[in-house]
Amino acid sequence: MKTKRQAKMLELIQKNDIETQEELSDYLEKEGFQVTQATVSRDIRELKLTKVAMSNGKQKYVALQESNEDLSEKYTKAFQNGFISMDVAQNLLVIKTVSGMAMAVAAALDAMHMHEILGCIAGDDTIMCAIRTSEDAVRVMGRLRKIIEE
Repeated sequence: MKTKRQAKMLELIQKNDIETQEELSDYLEKEGFQVTQATVSRDIRELKLTKVAMSNGKQKYVALQESNEDLSEKYTKAFQNGFISMDVAQNLLVIKTVSGMAMAVAAALDAMHMHEILGCIAGDDTIMCAIRTSEDAVRVMGRLRKIIEE
């Protein structure tokens, strides 16, 4: 229910100039969602909605969009902060991470969209990446070393 409600909220603020939580609640109720002010407030926070000024001097809710550049920097930092070491065995790249960070580092790897990486499996402190070829594995290691050295 929460997911549907939040999706409807995003749809409503895109289609309408909604200025207040009360107005948003009214729109949601017209769509069949029974909501309290606290629920709407919590959803606004979770969806990272903010108000922007319109040309008529009024404000409206909009969804904050993180730029690809912001996300790229976050993934790079996650990779750098969790990384300990890496080694290659033919076309398998094994990355050691700080305990508990393997999934975050694997998510960062996935977000880098390296076409040579077919997929990653993450445990607690180890990631195994299947790479297309042995030569590609060496190239990927080189690119990852450059990220670590930044």
